[in-house]
Amino acid sequence: MLQKFGFTQYESQIFEVLTASSEPLDASSIVKYSHVPKSKVYEVLGRLVEKGLILTSFQERKKLYTALPLDITIEKLTREFQENVEALKHREYKMTPNDDRVWTIQDHPAIISLTEDLISRAEQSIYISGWSDDIQPLLSELERMNRENIKIEVLSVGDVKTLLSDTHVLLPVEKHEALERHKLIIIDEKEILFAGLEQETWQGIATMSSPLVKFFTEFFYHDVALTEITKKYESTLMQDEKIKNILMKLRY
Repeated sequence: MLQKFGFTQYESQIFEVLTASSEPLDASSIVKYSHVPKSKVYEVLGRLVEKGLILTSFQERKKLYTALPLDITIEKLTREFQENVEALKHREYKMTPNDDRVWTIQDHPAIISLTEDLISRAEQSIYISGWSDDIQPLLSELERMNRENIKIEVLSVGDVKTLLSDTHVLLPVEKHEALERHKLIIIDEKEILFAGLEQETWQGIATMSSPLVKFFTEFFYHDVALTEITKKYESTLMQDEKIKNILMKLRY
């Protein structure tokens, strides 16, 4: 019976002997009748004591063991089983994603669909950067999600109209040679989509790889910092030809 409840064979043998005996037994007698090896008997007895299935006492310097009455044992095991079933019913299981694969995608409509899907699955935060005409159609949904306490932060190349407070706008100049079409979406700091336009063809990657997500999140804030610094100190920075040339070569 005990083995059906997950107890070992030795535990079951010892409990059966103690249940069958009308008197408490010492360890030597338990070894004799249960056929559990002497080297194992104290270990097994200790586990049964911890599980509350046997009682112990001392008589003439000898430790004695007796089993819990069978009806009480059945009641105890039944109650514990029912408690475990209830706990199992109410326990929530959720696997933590551990997908380090990097997926490539080239079709622009597919990239747009994947962008919308990522945004719809966000639960905590969305960081998005790209060109204003790509971002503007998404803003009404982003504003709605922001009202539901999802953190939204936007970096736009070109001006956008939005109620979002965390919006950063980069207004490029003609000499900004490194500005290329791109999209970056990071949701919950767990998953990213990055896409760019190369030779008039959109190519992108999507991944949940933690190192890449961390890298692109830092990349996003690197661009935000450069945008805000350039905006605040534009007149000073642009007067310095060396700094200006460096800024014009940055991708942000």
